[in-house]
Amino acid sequence: MRVFVTGATGALGQHLVPGLVAAGYEVTATTRTPAKAGLLRGAGAEPVVVDGLDRAAVIAAVRAAAPEVIVHEMTALADLRSLRNFDREFAATNELRTRGTDNLLAAAAEAGTRRVVAQGYTGWPNERSGGPVKTEDDPLDPRPVPSTARSMAAIRHVEQAVPAAVPEGVVLRYGSFYGRGATEPMLDLVRKRMLPVIGGGTGVWSFIEITDAAAATLAAVGRGAPGVYNIVDDDPAPVAQWLPYLAEVLGAKPPLRVPVWLGRILAGELVVAQMTSVRGSSNVKARKAFGWEPRHASWREGFRAWVSG
Repeated sequence: MRVFVTGATGALGQHLVPGLVAAGYEVTATTRTPAKAGLLRGAGAEPVVVDGLDRAAVIAAVRAAAPEVIVHEMTALADLRSLRNFDREFAATNELRTRGTDNLLAAAAEAGTRRVVAQGYTGWPNERSGGPVKTEDDPLDPRPVPSTARSMAAIRHVEQAVPAAVPEGVVLRYGSFYGRGATEPMLDLVRKRMLPVIGGGTGVWSFIEITDAAAATLAAVGRGAPGVYNIVDDDPAPVAQWLPYLAEVLGAKPPLRVPVWLGRILAGELVVAQMTSVRGSSNVKARKAFGWEPRHASWREGFRAWVSG
């Protein structure tokens, strides 16, 4: 089976492409950076250098590859610096989630591709009321933090456009990535005590180790009904549990604790929401649909493997 992977040199793509090749798929993989084409060729894929926002180039590349499945993993998060001005920091990624998604869907129509698997996100988009853990049937936040309005609209666009455009449209709402090549800067913040617990640390997070996310994506290429799926581990947990634990695993001092009012001044409203009111996500639907289960069922074991590896 032929698979076309965009964003193939990103945090998830660098694990997904070798997995697809090992599973016997014929992989065409894209990058925006010519210097990275050799990495894709070395992983066993046919590299294509293309900008996901160049509609004509995307359509031409997909038509040439004639894939049965397209996997959309395009983001632009390498230079992420702050969450205070979230929409500004995510502007390029939001373009890839809107115009970039539309370009791929147009290409799928041209090439006759029936299945598209696209990257979404779960965490702060969840409604911040009700129970601590949300399923795919629960609504997204109808009143998101103002600084995330454009980013929420981009996430909604992916979730609505992909299933509507192709017979087999699948959106994978990944939880918060960790692991090799994913979020190493967070470890430095914890070591330097620059990631405090704000308020009571009652915000519930759902994590997914990066190779587990790639394994779920690989499974979604070949099975599962159209729709939206949460790709997270089995252990949603409040910040007050996981953040001190990560500091302990690192051998660092416990995180500082700051009141909400000070957290709002220092980091902004979204970070306060993440620390105090976000909801976690359930992976039951994805486990059943894809026959998948995370190798790291809990961030507890996953953090230890990450730090020691």
